[in-house]
Amino acid sequence: MSLQQLFDLNGRTALVTGGSRGLGLQMAEALGELGAKVALTARKRDELDHAVEHLRARGIQAIAVQCDMSDPTAIAPAVGGAIEALGPIDILVNNAGTTWGAATIDHPLDAWQKVINLNLTAMFVVSQEVGKRCMVPRRKGKIINIASILGLVGGGDPGRPATIAYNTSKGGVVNFTRSLAAEWAQYDINVNAIAPGFFPTKMTKGIMDMMGDAVAHKAPLNRVGGPEDLKGLVALFASDACAFITGQIVAADGGVTII
Repeated sequence: MSLQQLFDLNGRTALVTGGSRGLGLQMAEALGELGAKVALTARKRDELDHAVEHLRARGIQAIAVQCDMSDPTAIAPAVGGAIEALGPIDILVNNAGTTWGAATIDHPLDAWQKVINLNLTAMFVVSQEVGKRCMVPRRKGKIINIASILGLVGGGDPGRPATIAYNTSKGGVVNFTRSLAAEWAQYDINVNAIAPGFFPTKMTKGIMDMMGDAVAHKAPLNRVGGPEDLKGLVALFASDACAFITGQIVAADGGVTII
């Protein structure tokens, strides 16, 4: 099989949670550019519609599925809607997430639960639903979980606010990825994770504003992530090129985690 064929996603369906902006939309672009049909989920209808319009303008077949992923009961209908519109899901990108900045001693319990529910519990529920309805019966599929470099390290940088719930949830994503990969390898389902470093998004705006250029200077490559910097990894993990890769967590961080 040629390299071009290995990366060809024509005829496949991808579901990208939290896909209306930021990293989710960047990854949706990559999948669509390789030929996949793309379903996006997000809470806000206007942002979803704008994202779908953006993808369609690039020649990508895309639909919007409005869903609050923090509500576990909303996930099954959303998955069902995507399947009904585009067919069985071949690629799942678990990207929906949130954060909360607070010192542990002052961290509200409801904020902790909000972060854990969206960043980790929703990932479990949507993976279970897609696995049950599409991937396990068909004995194939690619799952890409979005972790974070803050799930790989303690995050004790005095120059940034404490985010213990976020860090904990992303650490959970790391081992969720490994555990699911081990369990579902028998079905030829590949489960991998991307651990982004600092990218300018709506969620990171507060930290970016607080730390300024120091964010970029923390990376050996001396910059933050850009609009193309996750495309290669998501293309690899979504395609047949990763047939022998599973349970891996790859940092896209400009080298932050090597120092």
